[in-house]
Formats: sequence, C-alpha cells, structure tokens
Amino acid sequence: MLRRTLLATAAAGLGLMAAGGAMAAGMDKVKACFVYVGPIGDGGWTYQHHQGALAVQEAYGDKVEIQYQESVPVGADAERVLTQMALGGCNIIFTTSFGYMDPTNAVAAKFPDVKFEHATGFKREHPNVSTYNARFYEGRAVQGTIAGMMTKSNKIGYIGSFPIPEVMNGINAYYLAAKKVNPDVQLSVVWAFTWFDPAKEADSAKALIDQGVDVIAAHTDSTAPLAEAAKAGGAVIGFGQASDMEAYKPSPRVSSIIDNWAPYYVERVGALLDGTYEQSDVWAGIAGGEVLIGDITDAVPAEVKAAAEKVRDDIAAGTLHPFTGPIKKQDGSDWLAEGATAPDGDLLGMNFYVEGITGDIPK
Repeated sequence: MLRRTLLATAAAGLGLMAAGGAMAAGMDKVKACFVYVGPIGDGGWTYQHHQGALAVQEAYGDKVEIQYQESVPVGADAERVLTQMALGGCNIIFTTSFGYMDPTNAVAAKFPDVKFEHATGFKREHPNVSTYNARFYEGRAVQGTIAGMMTKSNKIGYIGSFPIPEVMNGINAYYLAAKKVNPDVQLSVVWAFTWFDPAKEADSAKALIDQGVDVIAAHTDSTAPLAEAAKAGGAVIGFGQASDMEAYKPSPRVSSIIDNWAPYYVERVGALLDGTYEQSDVWAGIAGGEVLIGDITDAVPAEVKAAAEKVRDDIAAGTLHPFTGPIKKQDGSDWLAEGATAPDGDLLGMNFYVEGITGDIPK
C-alpha cells in the first residue's frame, strides 16, 4: 500500500522550488546514484530513501540506472565514495544525510557536470548543488498531541541523534504540542549520538522508560526504540520514525511519520531526462505530501485520534503552524510574540530548547 502511495504522489506538487542555475539539455538515460548513511534494511530513514530510489526505477524503467552505497560514514569516507561515483558516470548523486553537506559541496566543485542533491542541508556552494528537506517538525506536532493526551505518567520522552536544527525542531514541536493538550506534561531527552546503532537506540529507550516515561518519540534510524517499548507489556507507546514501522502496530507503534521521498526523486531524475533540471531548494511538509502521517491505530482512543487528525489537517490547510507565539526560549527570553509564527530561517538554525524543557543541549 505504501509503495502505491509513493508512486501515486510522484507527480504531486513539490513546493518551494527556488530556481537557480541553467537548464540542462535532455538525456536519453540517467545514472542516478544514492549515498546512504545506514543499511537499506534499517526499517527507517535509509529504507525510506531507498524506496524512493526504487520508485525512480519503476517510473522510468530502462531510461535510468540506479546505483547506491550503504552505510557510508560522514567525512573523508563520504568524499571518497562521492568521487568514485562521479568518476563512475553518475549523472545525479543524492546524498541522504546531514553530515554529507561539506563532502557534497567539496566533490561538486570538482565535477561541475554532475548534479548533486543533498538531503536536510543548507549549503549550495556551486551551481550543481541542490538541497531538499522535509518539515519533520509538522509530524512531531501530531505525535506530541497524541503523547500529551495518552501519557498516564505525564512523562514523555524523545531520543535525539545529534543536536542539529532538524532534530531540535522536532523536540520543540513535540513538546509544545504535548504541552498544549496537557499542561502537566514533562519531557525527557536522551541523546544517542548516532543515526543508526540499534543497541544505542535501545539503551536510550530503556533509559527513558526507567525514568517513568510512557510515550517515546525518536529521531534515529532503526526500529530499536519500538522494540524496547514492546518489552514493557503495553505500558509504553511510541511512533514509527521515517518509515511506517508497521510491524509494531497496533502498539507500541500507534502512528508514524513517513518520509515520502519518492515524488522528489522521481521529479528530479525526470527533469534531467526532459531537460528542465534547475538548481533548487525544497522544504515541503504535510501539505506537499513529503511528510505523511501513518495510520493512527485503534490503540489510540477516538477523541485522541480526532485531535491528532485535526492537527494534521490544520497544518495541511495552512491554518496551524506548530511554532506559533507566544513562545519563549528555555532561558526565559522572548522568541515569538503572540500570534507570530517562526520564520524558516529560525527553524533552519534552531539551536535552543523552548521554555519548559529541562536539561542542557550537548555542545
């Protein structure tokens, strides 16, 4: 079903296209290459990017050749892999983790005829570098609504990977949404300092459960947090991250954020084929179909499900922004005035907790 959804939305509007750079001539065949930070079987982040690559293959058949490399560390290894791909005839290279930002731009400088697309980054130092992202924080607002209404201990938790803006956005949106429906809620954050390490992710979930947390969200790449929650015998719930993680339905996985990369990948490769490719910066969310909210299961009471779906639908309609003032920062200083919404620049550079979250942000 998910696969059909991905392909069905491939022609949908992608939003926020910022044109720049010259259009390329059309191509008879495109070699599209993907660099992954984890294994394609991680059940989460990399799995979902690979589903997008498979959607490209299905959409264009023998007009495309797909190549990918899994579990590429950031840094020098990434630069080496990207160089090899460029030398190997890749026409477009998708680098699918924030940590690939500098290697992507460094290699792009050496291969001006190759198109580079970096996920979740912000640097476009050369005309052949584009960036794309998803407004994950919108999905966190939906999850926070469920968490705030369903917690019995008033203790909810969040597993962070690294303290980068996309993760900080999610933590703050999750907490604000939970606090809105439950003023007594408290948030605990545990930092795993990894994108994909099931053992560390499981340990992080266990640490939260040991603190009395009964609802867990995670911004890491495997299903390990849900597996750990499942050991609690129904006392702890959580959410699918990046992909649906439907194996853990109906509980502990009570809903999910699904990163729907397929439409973007299909569109970008198609633009190379038909000669309409331009440098771009894309940051789409629920409205654009890049962030999908997975099935809310029957483990969620009807009134909670209705509230979460209203948050989702209001975000899609543009009548709700997860960051709407008044909001203060953790230190008590003002951030957003009454009725003001967060500028994208603030979100893309977010490096603070909002008021009410305790603990320090790792340096």
